[in-house]
Amino acid sequence: MVTGAPYPVRVDATLQPQLSRWLWLVKWFLAVPHFIVLALLWTAFAVLSVVAFVSILVTGRYPRPVFDFNVGVLRWHWRVAYYSFGAFGTDKYPPFTLAEVPDYPAHLEIAYPGRLSRGLVLVKWWLLAIPHYLVTGLFVGGGTWLAWHWDRGTLSWGGGLVGVLALIAVVVLAFTGRYPRSIFDFILGMDRWVLRVAAYAGLMTDQYPPFRLDMGGHEPTGAVTVPPPSTPAVSGGPADSPDGRPGPRAERGRPRAAA
Repeated sequence: MVTGAPYPVRVDATLQPQLSRWLWLVKWFLAVPHFIVLALLWTAFAVLSVVAFVSILVTGRYPRPVFDFNVGVLRWHWRVAYYSFGAFGTDKYPPFTLAEVPDYPAHLEIAYPGRLSRGLVLVKWWLLAIPHYLVTGLFVGGGTWLAWHWDRGTLSWGGGLVGVLALIAVVVLAFTGRYPRSIFDFILGMDRWVLRVAAYAGLMTDQYPPFRLDMGGHEPTGAVTVPPPSTPAVSGGPADSPDGRPGPRAERGRPRAAA
């Protein structure tokens, strides 16, 4: 028997087999054009989310063009984060597009909701999401950043647990040539949690994000296989006698040989 259903926000990523040992040192600089574009896109995301809020409150529907654009913003953000501070999982430069790119190693899809609750839209993005904000705040802090302090001559790194583990992973990569798979799986679980909450707070689903760290590069199927129950014993005596010969019940269940 199979039960359960996948969460409507799907986040997947594939770890590049052969990563450069040192490219991660300049990825933050190479991604600057994306950071500039994303600053504009997130502004548009916020404005259009207000439009979606009003539409859901009045009609119970998220306007499809607005939905597709906002999914594209989250998708763009995820690709840039995966390339840089959110995982360092690929050396392939992110494309400048809102659309899904099948051959890029990071993917995000959100199922379009037919109808959304008019009541939930009033509280889910702030009140109901507060527990998740507390958790994801530990994961990403106030954003991921790398800064050089000229006055002190020191380099500082921020970004919560995701940023710290991503930094550890690339330091290991620099010295061993291998990105630790266990760290990758854990980072992806936290990134997936953050993106699910972003979609929920962005009013894109009414399904509450699970308090579950789904680790690994690929989403779980959401299905749980339950083994069939064992056949209950039938009363009427033991199946076998102590000496190993078939008992009365077992004898009754056996086919008789032809005379």
